[in-house]
Amino acid sequence: MNEEQAASEPSEIQSEQKPEPSALTNSDLPPISDELASEHIQEPTVEYDEFVDSLVVYDEEEECPYLENQTARMPLRFPMSEISSVATDILLESGYRRSGKFLYRAECPTCQACEAIRLEVSEFHPNRSQKRALKKGNSVFELEIGPPVGDQARVDLFNKHRNVRGLNRHGTNVDIQEYKMFLVDSCLETFEITYLLEDKLAGVAICDRSENSVSAVYTFFDPDLATYSPGTYSIMKQIEFCQQQDIQYLYLGYFVAGSKHMNYKQRFKPHQRLQNGMWKTH
Repeated sequence: MNEEQAASEPSEIQSEQKPEPSALTNSDLPPISDELASEHIQEPTVEYDEFVDSLVVYDEEEECPYLENQTARMPLRFPMSEISSVATDILLESGYRRSGKFLYRAECPTCQACEAIRLEVSEFHPNRSQKRALKKGNSVFELEIGPPVGDQARVDLFNKHRNVRGLNRHGTNVDIQEYKMFLVDSCLETFEITYLLEDKLAGVAICDRSENSVSAVYTFFDPDLATYSPGTYSIMKQIEFCQQQDIQYLYLGYFVAGSKHMNYKQRFKPHQRLQNGMWKTH
């Protein structure tokens, strides 16, 4: 998630028409609800309920999805009102992630292995391998952008990706409804990047955005195309999009050093990780 799955959290868990092809331009994205505040918190100590009305719908300790023999606690919060772009930036800066219409953050009782990770796009320097993946991908893939779509082609590719790459912890495939609940339904401003190879669906990247940030929610791709490094390619295209739109941060989800599905993210440098309430550069 070498693992090429771009910012894909191994969470467990929606038929619509395919969006028309378009360029990766700001005009194609959902409208930004307001202007971003000029200052950003450096120490994300703001509590969620201080700026977003929410209802905790699930809060139980469970088996960790990332590390064996660990207990996880990730309360699911359902926003009771619209979340502005300013609030979205603060949520991301405070370590929150999105799953469907819910927000969550790791609040585990005995472990702090989950570290939110982000790239400050203007500071990113690709290595030779990442440059090769971008060049090779550009030579074969076509990109489309639009709202998230739930159809059988996406569901089939999603299930294939999880099964072949060992991400299906419980051995059950998702159906269209479950796919929509996880990747189409959203409480934030969400868009989808679709990767096509010879007009065939090759990969999908679900992203959230605000004025100052893009968050890579989940990326999946055809594992038969591993020779093209599609996970790395997807991150490189999201970085490219952020650069084009003058967006400061690309959030890659959680970095977990002990998880082979999550630790690949450290290869994108320099990056910042949220450790003990502070963003530290690595």
